[in-house]
Amino acid sequence: MDRTQKAALLSAAIGLLVMGLKFAAYWVTGSLALYSDALESIINVVAALFALVALRVAARPADDDHPYGHHKAEYFSAVIEGALIIVAAILILRESFHGLLDPKPLDAPLTGLMINGVATAINGAWAMALLARGRAWRSPALVADARHVMADVITSGGVLVGVALVLATGIAILDPLIAGLVALNILWSGWSMVRDSVSGLMDKAAPTEMVAQIRELISLHSTGALEAHDVRTRHAGQATFIDFHLVVPGAMTVQDSHAICDRLEAAIEGAIEGSVVVIHVEPGEHAKGRGVPVI
Repeated sequence: MDRTQKAALLSAAIGLLVMGLKFAAYWVTGSLALYSDALESIINVVAALFALVALRVAARPADDDHPYGHHKAEYFSAVIEGALIIVAAILILRESFHGLLDPKPLDAPLTGLMINGVATAINGAWAMALLARGRAWRSPALVADARHVMADVITSGGVLVGVALVLATGIAILDPLIAGLVALNILWSGWSMVRDSVSGLMDKAAPTEMVAQIRELISLHSTGALEAHDVRTRHAGQATFIDFHLVVPGAMTVQDSHAICDRLEAAIEGAIEGSVVVIHVEPGEHAKGRGVPVI
C-alpha cells in the first residue's frame, strides 16, 4: 500500500470518528442543522473509501489493455464523490423543507454544540493536512477528498453559529433554514468537484507554471539540437504526459540524436515527478522558427 492509499484509509477512519461525534450531537439536540452536518459526514466516509479503491486501481502498472496505465481511475473517484455530495444535499433540502413546516425547539443545545465543535476541529486539522499531501503528491483523488472535508468544515462552522443563534434567540425556524443553507453550499461543492474531475478526464493540459518549467528544461538540456516545437501536455491522475518534436541537424547520426533525447527525458522526469516523456525527432528542414529555442 503506497502513501496515497494510506492517506485515503486514514481519511476514512477519521471520517468514521467525526461522523460518530456529529450524530451524537444531533441525537442530543434533535437539530436539523446538526443532522444535515452529520449526513454529510456519511458521504465523507463513503468518498474516502471510493478514493482508496480508485488509488489502488490507479497504482496498477500498464498492461496490454491499458498501455498508458490506470491513472485516470482517480478522476472517476472524484466524479462519484461529487455525485454523492449532490445526493446528500438533496436529502438535507428535503429534511429542511419538513422542518420549516413544523419547527421544533432544540434539546441540550450546548452539549450538542460542544460535541460538534470537537468534530469540526478534528476535521479542520485533517483537511489541511490531506490537502497539502494531495497537492504535493499530485493526487486528484486525495485533493478531491480534502476539498470535500474542507467544505464540511466550513459547513460545520456555519451550523455551529446557526445553532448558537437558535439558542440565543429561541427562534426555532432558524434551525431548518440553516440546514437549507448548508444543503445549498454542499450542492455547490459537489458540482465544483464533478466539473474539475471532468476536466481531467478530458485530458486538460498541465498547469501554466508546469508547462513553463517543461519548456525551460527543454531549452537548457537540448544542446546539439536546433529547436523543439509542438510541446503538448496532459494530466492523468498522478502522471503528466509530455510530448514534443525535437529538430536536429539533418546530418546528425541517430545515435547522437538519441543521446539528446535521453538527456532531455532524464532532466524532465527528474524535475517533474510522474512525468512520461515522448520525443519525436525531426531533421533540420522541419524547424518552424517559433518553437522552444536551444540554449
